[in-house]
Amino acid sequence: MITKKKELTYRGKTIEELKGLEVREFAKFLPSRQRRTLLRNFQVIENFISRVKKKSDKGKFPKTHKRDIVIVPGLVGIKIGVYSGKEFVPVEITIEMLGHKLGEFAPSRRRIQHGKAGVGATKGSKHKSKK
Repeated sequence: MITKKKELTYRGKTIEELKGLEVREFAKFLPSRQRRTLLRNFQVIENFISRVKKKSDKGKFPKTHKRDIVIVPGLVGIKIGVYSGKEFVPVEITIEMLGHKLGEFAPSRRRIQHGKAGVGATKGSKHKSKK
């Protein structure tokens, strides 16, 4: 039995078809919240895409503090450093990330690792004998 490799699509369109669309045309395929954000800031996003492509073509690693940029097809395949509040987290953009924001892939809060309870933290350790 020969299995055919499934091609990744976004809302029924392949990545090649999506890359042929302009940012405003791509907005029609997004959910309402992302569409609204994209249409309000489409010039900022277009400038960001052109700047990132220029840097990545030169072989540099583009970095950004803009965590609210909606990921569009023009960014797919590019590795971007997204600022997490402390450092730049490298994010490789794939087709599954379309419509999400850059900040979702660079967590700004670390996971908490709780240690042992100290003296007085529990009722049993409150009355410690002084022998």
